[in-house]
Amino acid sequence: MQLTRFSIVLAVLIMCAGFLPGQTQSGSETGIEGVITLNPARPGPVRADAPVTPLANTAFAVENQKGEIASFTTDNEGHFRMSLAPGHYKVSRKGTTSSIGRYGPFEVDVVAGQMTKVQWECDSGMR
Repeated sequence: MQLTRFSIVLAVLIMCAGFLPGQTQSGSETGIEGVITLNPARPGPVRADAPVTPLANTAFAVENQKGEIASFTTDNEGHFRMSLAPGHYKVSRKGTTSSIGRYGPFEVDVVAGQMTKVQWECDSGMR
């Protein structure tokens, strides 16, 4: 009887040990994640009830005080996720040469052990 209890307890401990490393790694990821939108999406008068338009498939550069350190591209829905070390960063559209519109820089502080969630809106400059 005691051998059966011991076997069950041992099996439960082994299963718990197998789950712990996966939980620890995902909980300790550090960086930024969020969505970037574009407004207005069309030229003409801006309506207050205009739908939010995701800024899809657009490259952004991530900079710290030393310069560009990484880049990412938004998906079809304007979402992105980027692992970064803790610190202060500026994010702006990569390769922007036009003076029309505003695509950053957006400033963000990354804290150790968590994903900082952001929601940024770019101004297309269309009126």
